[in-house]
Amino acid sequence: MNKLYSNKAIIAILVAPGLLMFLFAVLAPICLSVYYSLTDYSGLGSFDMIGMANYQELIKDETFWLSLRNSALLAVGFIVIQHPIAILTAVVLDKLQSKAEGLLRTIYFIPNVISVAIIAYLWRFVFNPNFGLLNNLIKSFGGEGGINWLGSGYAIWSVLIVLIWHGFGWGMLIYYAGVKGIDPALYEAAYLDGCDEKRALWHITLPMMKPVIQVNVTLAIISALKQMETVYLLTRGGPGNESQFMANYLYEQAFRSFRYGYGNAISVVFIIICLLATLIMNRVFRERKA
Repeated sequence: MNKLYSNKAIIAILVAPGLLMFLFAVLAPICLSVYYSLTDYSGLGSFDMIGMANYQELIKDETFWLSLRNSALLAVGFIVIQHPIAILTAVVLDKLQSKAEGLLRTIYFIPNVISVAIIAYLWRFVFNPNFGLLNNLIKSFGGEGGINWLGSGYAIWSVLIVLIWHGFGWGMLIYYAGVKGIDPALYEAAYLDGCDEKRALWHITLPMMKPVIQVNVTLAIISALKQMETVYLLTRGGPGNESQFMANYLYEQAFRSFRYGYGNAISVVFIIICLLATLIMNRVFRERKA
């Protein structure tokens, strides 16, 4: 076997499929995106090279910065609200050690296997100002109700609630796998030394899950940047551009406004932000390990 793997031809054959997949599915599209971002291409017909004009316009584009702010708000919501609850839920599920553990794990993950279109459609009913569940609940507690939750002043917060709720299952499942990977002997030794559940969580569970937390936080930031389908189906970025997100704005510019070159400029910035976020997370967690 060692002789086989020392053969350069065999190594090349084994590496070639993955390398070709990376070149044609990742690197080539990125290079094409960079190229088109330097043009005034509309998606049809001929086009001219315009250099950095799209990027110069992007710097002054208030809607782009608003969409980036909303994506940042969602990333904060994922990290500050969704992830702590997901970690605690994963820990509690691990402690159940019964049939309820599998049942609850399935229930929490159900929203992630339902079509995004169905999820958005159901939430539009919940937020409906006339007969929606949310307004009916407010009325039942003596409130006036009638709030247009997808209207001005409320839309961005309503969208954030839906996205944080919808992504909870994935975050919880990743943390659940991380908790399951911790050696139970560590907890048994800690309990024998008088450690309680709270201290075990703080001094054993969280430190042992640092690699999992790093991956999940990085994925959360990238996920916040690329939210498109749910936003499009709920508000289409409206009213105005109040609930606009970066990926949705990219889609609108490239395929609805026929500014393919400008849309590609947004996508290049998107890639750079994702890379920076990954590098920053690696740096942050490396310093904490030290």
